[in-house]
Amino acid sequence: MATSRGYLGRTHEDQQPLVQGEPSGPKIITSAIPGPKTKAGLERLDKLQDTRAAFIMTGSNDMSDGNQEPRRKGKECLSILVMYLDMFCQIASLPLGYNSKALIDAASSPEMIQMLVNRPALGIVPHGTWAKTLEHSLMRAAPKGLTQVFTAMCGTCSNETAYKAAFMYYQKQKRGGNEITSEDLSTCMRNEGPGSPDLAVMSFDGGFHGRLFGSLSTTYTKPLHKLDIPAFSNWVSSPFPALRYPLEKHQVENDKEEERCLAIAEEKMKNAKSPIVALIVEPIQSEGGDNHASPRFFQGLRDLTKKYGIIMIVDEVQTGVGPTGHFWAHEAWNLTSPPDIVTFSKKFQTAGWFHGPELRADAPYRNFNTWLGDPVRVLQAKTILEEIESKDLVKNAAETGAYLKKELHVIENTYPKVISAVRGLGTFLAFDLPNPQERDVFVARLRLAGVNTGGCGPKSIRFRPMLVFQKRHADILLDAVERVASQH
Repeated sequence: MATSRGYLGRTHEDQQPLVQGEPSGPKIITSAIPGPKTKAGLERLDKLQDTRAAFIMTGSNDMSDGNQEPRRKGKECLSILVMYLDMFCQIASLPLGYNSKALIDAASSPEMIQMLVNRPALGIVPHGTWAKTLEHSLMRAAPKGLTQVFTAMCGTCSNETAYKAAFMYYQKQKRGGNEITSEDLSTCMRNEGPGSPDLAVMSFDGGFHGRLFGSLSTTYTKPLHKLDIPAFSNWVSSPFPALRYPLEKHQVENDKEEERCLAIAEEKMKNAKSPIVALIVEPIQSEGGDNHASPRFFQGLRDLTKKYGIIMIVDEVQTGVGPTGHFWAHEAWNLTSPPDIVTFSKKFQTAGWFHGPELRADAPYRNFNTWLGDPVRVLQAKTILEEIESKDLVKNAAETGAYLKKELHVIENTYPKVISAVRGLGTFLAFDLPNPQERDVFVARLRLAGVNTGGCGPKSIRFRPMLVFQKRHADILLDAVERVASQH
């Protein structure tokens, strides 16, 4: 067994803690996960809801030392979840961690209370402060060139309503300013053309954009997601580059692979059975296995969408709001023109999509629902943004991620038969195991070592820490990865 590099002995004294009073590390007090009390809790819950995907319960008594004990002392517990170092963070959705004082203070503000007890239907009765709230929250973080925002409830419905916007824009352009005809109106009520046109969205093999009807037809990760659900059969999937890592050591062959994928995408755009109206792509394919592509590939996609009049949608539901070392991951592409739409959710704790005025629906109620998002969640986003700015958390993600990635490469080189293909941007990191079974065993052993994380793709382990994750937390993770790798 290789000699440990002593990660737990490193102090990183040059770093000021972003969270005061949190536990020094994880603590496991059961010999198996889930523990007996979590099992009992899940059995009770399973009588009411399906719990087959669950493996821990927050706040259960057998895990209270890591979560509740510091709170009884009036301290925060941000990087430790029920005795785990949490590297999964509610599926990548916690930016400031557990029990953030800033969010707790915001939750008790008169403005938040007003929105909680008198939740407005924003499309017809927006609160008088709504414009100000948007200006001070989401629009302060809007991607360059996108001046408007559609607010939604989750990442999936963000993508679904973005697809609708693209279809309506295409049909409006096709009509060329002419009025909607009676035939359009009558045929759409029978789910027939021309009122219900035969249009398509292009996505990519390995992409994940949600589990509802429209988004599911653009999702290509696990067959189980799509099984038994009717699909839009003419919607198009195209290959996403299968790159070799580290990227800088395989540039020639990776360039050829990206050129191949761009050529196939263009061919599909030209020869699709139904007009391709929109293209949706993730900056890093997350659920599909943390698959990367170069800025050159995305620039090529943008050129193709402009050439063929296709709306480019960048799905930043998982990559957005800082974890890659940019606030928006697509900022690193240096596109010749901005994407048409950028969707978001997760770390902003709210959801929606940014766009230009041309993608606003041409009549009220066309892209619409009762709530049109939730002002409570947008107020949370405002607080999150203020914390990101005041504590320079995007820079923290970039610096911490660079350190973590460098040390993961050291472990990879020490145990090359166990860990391979270390990759990522910022703290948005992953590595591969030899096969799915060994990946699942590795994840389980990490949990027993006090680190909660998850898999993605067929054989990858991904890390999705909070923005307050620092080098001292990285050392806890590295120690666990090294110990598990040495025993694997």
